[in-house]
Amino acid sequence: MGIKVELEKNSNKCYMLAERKAAQYFKSLQMQVTEQTHIPSLMKDFESWKHNHIHHPILSLFSSKKGKRNSSKGYDHYIQWLDYTGKLDSYLNRSISYIFMRDLGKALDSPDTQASIARSVNNLKNHLTKRKDNHEMFSMAGLYRWAQKEGIESTIIWLFDKLKMVSANIPEGLDAEQAQRKLIKIIAGVVMHEIEEMNAEVSHVERSNRLEKAIKLGYSYGLTYPFIDDLLDAKILSAQEEKQYSTLIRTTLVTGFVPELKWTGNHLNLMQFIHSELREAFQFIKSEHHPNTFKLFLEQSYVFFQSQEVDRVKDLDNPNYTNEELYIPVIIKSSSSRLIARSVINAPEDEGFENRTFYYGIYNQLADDFADMFDDIRDGAVTPYTYYLKYHRERPDLINPFELYWTVICNLIQNVYNSDSKTREVILDRAINGLKRYKARMGAKKYNEVMELFIPTNLKFNHLIQKMVQKADNVDFFDKLLRDHMIANLKNERKEQDEFLETIKTVREKINRVLNIAKNESIPKESITDAANYSLKGDGKRLRPIVAWFMGVNKYALKESAIIPLLKSLEYMHTASLIFDDLPSQDNASIRRGRQTLHERYNIATAELTGLFLTQKAIEEQASLEGFDSKTVLKLVHYTAKATADMCKGQELDLDSKGKKLTLEQLNMMCFYKTGIGFEAALIMPAILANENETEIEALKKFARHAGIAFQIKDDLLDVEGDLTMIGKSVGKDVENNNSTFVSILGREGARKEMWEHYCLAMEALEQVSNKTAFLKHLLNYMVHRDR
Repeated sequence: MGIKVELEKNSNKCYMLAERKAAQYFKSLQMQVTEQTHIPSLMKDFESWKHNHIHHPILSLFSSKKGKRNSSKGYDHYIQWLDYTGKLDSYLNRSISYIFMRDLGKALDSPDTQASIARSVNNLKNHLTKRKDNHEMFSMAGLYRWAQKEGIESTIIWLFDKLKMVSANIPEGLDAEQAQRKLIKIIAGVVMHEIEEMNAEVSHVERSNRLEKAIKLGYSYGLTYPFIDDLLDAKILSAQEEKQYSTLIRTTLVTGFVPELKWTGNHLNLMQFIHSELREAFQFIKSEHHPNTFKLFLEQSYVFFQSQEVDRVKDLDNPNYTNEELYIPVIIKSSSSRLIARSVINAPEDEGFENRTFYYGIYNQLADDFADMFDDIRDGAVTPYTYYLKYHRERPDLINPFELYWTVICNLIQNVYNSDSKTREVILDRAINGLKRYKARMGAKKYNEVMELFIPTNLKFNHLIQKMVQKADNVDFFDKLLRDHMIANLKNERKEQDEFLETIKTVREKINRVLNIAKNESIPKESITDAANYSLKGDGKRLRPIVAWFMGVNKYALKESAIIPLLKSLEYMHTASLIFDDLPSQDNASIRRGRQTLHERYNIATAELTGLFLTQKAIEEQASLEGFDSKTVLKLVHYTAKATADMCKGQELDLDSKGKKLTLEQLNMMCFYKTGIGFEAALIMPAILANENETEIEALKKFARHAGIAFQIKDDLLDVEGDLTMIGKSVGKDVENNNSTFVSILGREGARKEMWEHYCLAMEALEQVSNKTAFLKHLLNYMVHRDR
């Protein structure tokens, strides 16, 4: 107990030192606001700055032919427009320069920094303008392709699994898209720090190792944002639960050890998950540090957490907070968050980094608080802006946070970065861009009302700012475009995923209602129909008919009632293949779809006859299709017959492979015939009925081939990793039957890499398919992430 008290004293001492330094910084800012000493310097800075951003009306006439393009019109189109107008280089240069200042704490007048920025701009420009594929920068396929180049595929697969798990456990009440975005941003920031620390002499192996570690460290640190910061801010937990949780976090940062969770109250399952994941993350960070550097990490983390706690307990209904109480925690938390991102990778000391980061942080924080002030006041959060909004009339002593913001800018340009022209350019670009974005989002009327409330004391300076907001051009930033794009994508992904799951559920219910085969009452004992219905009523996923329904109804606008026979035929063929697959002469399985296999429930002979019966029922259903040209139906039946024959060949290859070690090429061919053809049929048969062109059909076949192989690899992984209660069939059958699988040939890690390779190939094939492919994209995501 005595050791813990000493540790707490040391942690509090660190916070007090940070508080003292922040108080000195705030005092100097407050003096400049009071004396207005920053205004002449800023006016002079703007006079120099505006020449690059305010164009003479006559000159504007000559440049108007290229027009103006709003970045809200689309991410890719805006990048193309910038490239076409010759603005892309300067756009990326100021964007990368800003990131080097903000995230890496660099001084822009350093020749080494300038060279790094130039390389980064060139690489990013090449990526944006010369992509051979259409993968999004932060899509799973795009990230996996990058990981392959860097030799870190296993780590990216690990990250995909982690992000999926976090997404599934974000509680209702948290902004899921923002939480995911912040986590991804932190990971990217830590990786950027690590890349910047590496030089050209670093070997490929060392680079891969360092990137792998940076990704895991970034995730481990970034996890604190959704599961500590956001969770405590969201008021999801009760006051008593918040106290329990804060005590647990504080104890961890003071002692360096994660206490056991002894939770009282609600949200037990959520907190057990969060505690387990954060403990694993904390232990990983600890394992990557020397005791001395880990001590520094703990101290910085404690300072950051404590500054958040001080702000978190503030009550907007309390009219008595001093300026110091409002601003000092903001200075501390805004600087310490950046310091942690660097210390988490145990980076060597960088002269000037800590000083620049300390003074820079509040610049960003005040800009963010300005943008979020109405959301914050709705949530009852105390920020310099929300507090000033509520009490400025009765508290003339309160500092105008908008005026302090410009004081911070002046201090950065003049004192921290020594009047460097590039730094001035980037900082003023960012400031004016923030106001322009705010005005566009809120509308001119609301913007003007806000400006009336926060108008600086010097009216001439205010007039200059508003003129710049109205007329300045070329001040936007790539990170803001990417941020908007990511949030829009995450929201759209969630919407599409919800629609995908709802479609799966709805269509599955429809298919289940029509699958039952009527008995022929004229035959006294007809056990084959009963056996067929027994197999059909199992807990099947119905993926093939669901895919066919989507392709037929949503993509090709075929009538749902007209393709019901097609949907039935696909499930009949698939169920028949499972019956044969489970027989003692083949895989000898005892459980299928969560119940006894057919030969176990009845007998082998009945199972064999039922499989043949269902195959013929499938052809009968296809032959009964109405409303289509007879040649089209004949083409469909011909395709089905060939596909069924090929599936039989695939099963023969599988049986013949028992006890043999296949090559990867042989295994790919075998599983395509066994599994891929079934997916192909679900895609191609509706396309045949819709008389789709051969180019589209070939792209769909390519997609089906790789999606089917990815599906089979996931099956192989589930056979060694899955849970019987989850997947509904026996696990370990491949080992028991001495089957060659992707796991037996490549190992688990190699199988995962192969699965993601086929995922990327399928996604690339999907780019060649015409519109309405969101369902297929989410189907592919389901295939590689499923638990059954």
